[in-house]
Amino acid sequence: MGKHNITMTINGESVSAEVDSRLLLVHFIRENLDLTGTHIGCDTSNCGACTIMLDGKSVKSCTYLAVRADGAEITTIEGVAAEGTNSHLQQAFHDQHGLHCGFCTPGMIIRSMDLLKNNPNPTEEEIRWGISGNLCRCTGYNNIVKSVQQAATEMAKEKEASV
Repeated sequence: MGKHNITMTINGESVSAEVDSRLLLVHFIRENLDLTGTHIGCDTSNCGACTIMLDGKSVKSCTYLAVRADGAEITTIEGVAAEGTNSHLQQAFHDQHGLHCGFCTPGMIIRSMDLLKNNPNPTEEEIRWGISGNLCRCTGYNNIVKSVQQAATEMAKEKEASV
């Protein structure tokens, strides 16, 4: 078992640590940094509760080694919006009741951020396909889809107003 020094930017802050070579990124985020919004659901990358943004792409952190993230820029749910505010997606999940128990919500929001970054005006089918790697056992997905649609509309309005 080797130890490695890693440095990364998480939610805009530089973080350095010595970690075991087999430490999973999700455990580093939760246990070393106390950012518990990233959830551990299945440990097999099936559920998506651990989804984070890594260098601008959504990644399931439960099967990603922390040493691989050396030099990366990471956003967890805690870094999606300034403290005390909500992103368009967070507000839409609230408005559209896109969460019940909330366990999948952080990963679902991060995955939806990636979807909207690459497809700012997705159809319902594209949203369902885009979030298909993240499981929700409570909502039936209808309100999650409505949440992503609302966020896409709000983001488009904001973009239009800034032009």
